[in-house]
Amino acid sequence: MLLTHQYKLAPTPEQVVTLEAWGELLRRHYNYALGQRLDWLNRTRSQIDRCSLVREPIGEISDKVDYYTQASDLKQTKDLFAEYKNIYADCQQQNLMRLDKAWKRWLVPDKNGKRGGRPRFKKRGDICSFTFPRVNNPKAGAHLVGNILKLSKIGEIEVILHRPILDGFEIKQATILRKADGWYVSFSLEDKAVPEPLPISEIKSATGIDVGLEKFLTTADGQSIAVPQYYRKAQSVLAHQQRKLARRIKGSKNYQKQSNKVARLHLHVARQRKEFHYQVAHWLVNSYDLIIFENLNIKGLARTRLAKSILDVAWGAFLQILQAVAVRRGKHTQGVNPRGTSINCSGCGERVEKSLAVRVHSCSCGLVIDRDWNSALNLLNLGSVGLPIPGCGGLEVTQPVRQQVSFVNLRCSRYTACS
Repeated sequence: MLLTHQYKLAPTPEQVVTLEAWGELLRRHYNYALGQRLDWLNRTRSQIDRCSLVREPIGEISDKVDYYTQASDLKQTKDLFAEYKNIYADCQQQNLMRLDKAWKRWLVPDKNGKRGGRPRFKKRGDICSFTFPRVNNPKAGAHLVGNILKLSKIGEIEVILHRPILDGFEIKQATILRKADGWYVSFSLEDKAVPEPLPISEIKSATGIDVGLEKFLTTADGQSIAVPQYYRKAQSVLAHQQRKLARRIKGSKNYQKQSNKVARLHLHVARQRKEFHYQVAHWLVNSYDLIIFENLNIKGLARTRLAKSILDVAWGAFLQILQAVAVRRGKHTQGVNPRGTSINCSGCGERVEKSLAVRVHSCSCGLVIDRDWNSALNLLNLGSVGLPIPGCGGLEVTQPVRQQVSFVNLRCSRYTACS
C-alpha cells in the first residue's frame, strides 16, 4: 500500500535561493528536451504519399528522441553549462521522466482510447518541485534523520513533523515542492502489507449517496450534509485582493507580494475543501461497509451555467478521496450509472418526470420524499443487486413519507478516525 505524507520545511534563506535556482534550471532543461522531441516529430512526420516542402523542415533527420537518449546527454549538458553540476543527478533524470510521461500520454491512448493534451513549454516558476527517487539508503540523495532532512548539494533542512511516520512504512522517495506559503516535502511511503477487504458475505450495511449542489450529499437513509461553499464565501475577499493586484505594476516587488496574497487565499480555500472531503469520507466509511455512488460526467457538467458551483464542491476530488479511504479501511465502494435515478420512483419503479427546480419526488404509488433521497435509494438498489443486505427494497409506500433532512455535523479529522 502506498501513502503520501506532506510536511512543511524550514529552509534557511541561502537554501531557499538554492532551491529556487534548481527549479529554474530544471525548467530550462525541460523546455529544451521538449523542443528536441517536437523538432524530431516535425522532421519525421509527413503525409502518406507526399512530403510538404512548405511546412516541413529540410535537413538531416536525427535518431528517435526518447528518455534514454536525453538522459545519456546529461553529461554533455553539464560540460556545456557548469551550473547543472550543482544539481543532484537523480533529480535531473526524474525531470526527464516527467516529460516522458506527459509525452506518452499525448501520443499513446489509454485503455479507453483517450489521450492527454500536448506537453507545453513551462514559463518561469511553473516547475516548483523536484524529486529525490531514493531516501535513506547508501546511494540516496535524501536522508531523514529525526526531524532533519539531509539533501545532497543542499544541506540539512528542518522538517516540521506534525505527525509521525507510520510504523512499518518505508520511505520510497521525497519530493520537494514550493507553495504560496513556503516549501514542503512529500514522502511516498510504502507498506508491503495490503489491507484485506471485507468479505462480501460479511457486508452488513450499505448506502447510496447522491451528490448535489443544494446538499453536498444525501444518503439512502435520509441523512444529508450541507454544501460548505468555501470558494463562494471567499469571493468578496478574493475580489478585493485581485483588484489591488490589477493596480500593481506587473513584475514589480509590490506585484509579487500582492500576487502571493492572492495565491495564499486560493490555497486556504483548497485546504478547507480537502479537509471537508476527508471528514465526509471518514464518516461514510465508519458508518457503512458498502458505499454506492454515481458515475457522473463531471467534466461535461462543468461546462454548464452551474460550472462555478460544481467546481466549488469538487465531486471528482471527493470520490477519489472516498475510494482511497475505503481501501485503507477494507471497505467497498461501487460506481453505478446514474441514468434515471432522479426520475424513477424508488418504491414502484415508475418514471416521474420533473424538472431540476422540483425538489420533491411525488409518485402515484403514495411515496412523497425529497428527490435526492429518492435518487440515493435508487443508487442503493442498483448497486446492491445480489448482495445479502437487509432493507434494500425501497421505502414502504403504504403512506406518504416526507424527509426530515438531518444535516450531519462533521467534527472528525482525516488524521483520526471518526467516532
